[in-house]
Amino acid sequence: MTTTTAEMTAESHVFEADVARLLHMMVHSVYSDKDVFLRELISNAADACEKLRYEAIAQPGLLANDPDSRILLTLDADGGRLIVEDNGIGMSRDEMIEALGTIARSGTRAFMERIEANKQGEGAQLIGQFGVGFYSCFMVADSVDVISRRAGAEDAWLWSSDGKGGYSVAPVEVSEAPARGTRITLHLMEDAKSYASRWTVERIVKEQSGHVPVPIKIAEKPGEEATQLTDGTALWTKSKNDITTEEYTDFYRGVSGQYDEPALTVHFRAEGRHEYSALAFVPGSQPFDLFDPDRKGRMKLYVKRVFITDEAELLPRYLRFVRGLVDTSDLPLNVSREMIQESPILTAIRKGVTNRIITAIEKQAESDHDAFLKIWENFGSLIKEGIYEDFERRSQLLALSRFRTTTSGDGYRSLADYIRDAKEGQQSIYYLVGGSLEQLKASPQLEGFRARGIEVLLLTDSVDSFWVTNAPEFEGKSFKSITQGSADLAQFKKQDDEDKPESESAPAEVQAFLDYAKQKLADEVSDVRASDRLIESAVCLVASEQGYDRQLEKILQGAGRLQSGAKPILEINMDHPVVKAIAAKADAPSLRDDAAFLLLDQARVLDGDKPADPRAFAERLARLMEKALQ
Repeated sequence: MTTTTAEMTAESHVFEADVARLLHMMVHSVYSDKDVFLRELISNAADACEKLRYEAIAQPGLLANDPDSRILLTLDADGGRLIVEDNGIGMSRDEMIEALGTIARSGTRAFMERIEANKQGEGAQLIGQFGVGFYSCFMVADSVDVISRRAGAEDAWLWSSDGKGGYSVAPVEVSEAPARGTRITLHLMEDAKSYASRWTVERIVKEQSGHVPVPIKIAEKPGEEATQLTDGTALWTKSKNDITTEEYTDFYRGVSGQYDEPALTVHFRAEGRHEYSALAFVPGSQPFDLFDPDRKGRMKLYVKRVFITDEAELLPRYLRFVRGLVDTSDLPLNVSREMIQESPILTAIRKGVTNRIITAIEKQAESDHDAFLKIWENFGSLIKEGIYEDFERRSQLLALSRFRTTTSGDGYRSLADYIRDAKEGQQSIYYLVGGSLEQLKASPQLEGFRARGIEVLLLTDSVDSFWVTNAPEFEGKSFKSITQGSADLAQFKKQDDEDKPESESAPAEVQAFLDYAKQKLADEVSDVRASDRLIESAVCLVASEQGYDRQLEKILQGAGRLQSGAKPILEINMDHPVVKAIAAKADAPSLRDDAAFLLLDQARVLDGDKPADPRAFAERLARLMEKALQ
């Protein structure tokens, strides 16, 4: 079905499924703050102006006789309309369909699941985080018309939709379109007519878009002369002493798409061999897509205030949570992607910005412990990636890191704290890796360390299994997994037995059972040995000294990077009543067989696994229970 516009046909399109679903949720969801739509439209307009400035470096003719970027907000209270117009790059027909008819990014489904949940106060922040801000205008508009003319093009196009199921695209006479750029007309809902009032629009602009680097003007009626709302001054060019906390926060919200306050602001100008300004923010909360494997850094590169790219990788991956920008005059405006990757100037800038951000986080750790811990809780798992990836700053990042430990309670401890309180003669920093704190605290491998008052780091982030293998030592002490190799705890007295010597040998019958189990379980484990790390539990599994840590082995197997793990070692608590009772049954070989396999399966369960053969496990358990009940 077609209609006529400027004596030409209009094409009707159906929104792709994800867009239709998203629009339905936006129209029918209730947010505490619908003002977000205007910030998003202004942000898109500013991006369009910056893209034009960049393309005009190679094609100066695109600017024609209109070199100054601007955004114009036109109010039409009588007609119930709000018009947002820019003189940026504009869109062609195909670009309109691509930009306004589809959502071409990963994470859309996860976004919609979050937005459907409609958590209190979360909607506005999510809209900006996922880059679907244009569609937020349907929260306040019954229908939307977008007229756009791409810079340098001879034609113009109209995109129209009521946000319900589809949209139309039609050519329009160039006389109806901006000379260059995009004009968005919102036909406001009855309960959203206040967005056509100057007071409302001016408030939103000053609160949320006051530092957009493109001047914003406002006209109270169509055709009326516009007045200046903002001057487009780049905040990062100002002195820190001339910028208020509120101004930094407003700018952060614009550049990050988040509605929280920054946890840390880093603003400086570097002078010397290379000159550049940097303005970076550590967010106050985790961005939704923080752990998206495709997520890259969000630092923007400007050259002489002209936006070049946000893919310059100005920070190492482990600082990808940092938002902000770098502006330099030391690069040419027509810098290529290849030059960005290979430029020694950018290499020096990357190093300088990275060092300043890490130093700022270190200073906050010293001056404001509570504020630093919020940063650590949100982004510590990423910072620890740097221990694995960044050899140059490894010691610095280790010193910055904080850990849950067996003695930290609900707090955190640094490695400096750990070493200060280490036992006399202790040569290692002990750690345990697992899926959750609760699981780790219940681990049998901890028992011997806890009984001797030896602190153990409790590591629950996925990166923990990797960085500990890449960090050989800290201040002279090596890192040692308590689930790998021997524990070597004999030199340390148990806290409740300070005056008692450690048991030198097990009773002969218990040793005989251990030897028997070693022979019986030879196909399942590499060794069966007495344990000095067990106190309450009867058994546990550990890895050999040369193999992978138990948790790392599981991660590698789950990722398909390790076909089969090495046989573990079964450690037995020679003083455990169950072990002694089994050892006393030397005249009952079938019972000893069942008991040996049951102890192994018990160790597997304690290690977070299932019995290797659940049916055989159940049968052995039934036989043992039957004998116990007779």
